[in-house]
Amino acid sequence: MGRRRSGRDVHGILLLDKAQGVSSNKALQQVKALFNARKAGHTGTLDPLATGMLPVCLGEGTKISAYLLDSDKEYLAGARFGVTTDTADRDGSVLMKRDLPDGFDEKHLLQSMQVFKGEILQTPPMYSALKHQGKRLYELAREGKEVERKARKVSINELELVNLESDLATIRVRCSKGTYIRTLVEDIGEHLGCGAHIDSLRRLSVCPFDNTPLLTLEQLQGHMVPGAEPTILDRFLLPIDSAINHLRAISLGAESARDFQHGRPAHADPAQATVEGASITSVNDLLRLYDPAGQFLGIGVLGDEGRILPKRVLNL
Repeated sequence: MGRRRSGRDVHGILLLDKAQGVSSNKALQQVKALFNARKAGHTGTLDPLATGMLPVCLGEGTKISAYLLDSDKEYLAGARFGVTTDTADRDGSVLMKRDLPDGFDEKHLLQSMQVFKGEILQTPPMYSALKHQGKRLYELAREGKEVERKARKVSINELELVNLESDLATIRVRCSKGTYIRTLVEDIGEHLGCGAHIDSLRRLSVCPFDNTPLLTLEQLQGHMVPGAEPTILDRFLLPIDSAINHLRAISLGAESARDFQHGRPAHADPAQATVEGASITSVNDLLRLYDPAGQFLGIGVLGDEGRILPKRVLNL
């Protein structure tokens, strides 16, 4: 029999403002310990150099973490031109120094940035968490090894030059999942002919959490006064379904809700069970499901003849 995890059952999403110099996994473990949570997971790694939004899913919230991994992200990057490093950021060893192009200015940089807007092919960096034959690429890179990586399509939806001072530019990027900002900055630098690396990086948002306040670990710790229970922090958790509010929401009848909770197909009349005015027309649509009292039950897939097949069932 497996050993039962220690901690308490607590469910929700915390929008952590990750500090610089801390790995995403360490930040996750710190949050998990503060909440005394039995189960927790984050939704997309931030490099130790980077700061900003790291959604941490607690308890049953981990069942929808994949939907945050797949969502668009927004970043503010400091790009240093004229120097390349082996990690494509300031923590790496310098590979090459080159002069900036003649007449390098905002107009010059904007012209190069324009090339990278929209759907592009991007080759993941060696210093990444992707795996090759069961081993992380960054582990191979630290051993001095380099393996072939397949370029993949990513979307740069917005690319804005916020500021340029000498060789340091501040760039705002809104992009699809799987985009490496280090690689984007490096590629812009190569297009200019001088190279570049990341000097600073902050994740501003993870869709759908745009313009949503973040909490630092220090702020959370500040609420843990002597004698306080971890439950005092629960008020900072967002509801689990807040991460998937782009999905159509359906309210099930009592019997169908029970079926869904037990992993059986549920039934709903699309004409009568629609919530928030969203119509259901397509088989294979993902749906947010609720019981008659408004309790979030999980995610289902619309099948034929009004059947809703369980995909992610919460156990609250």
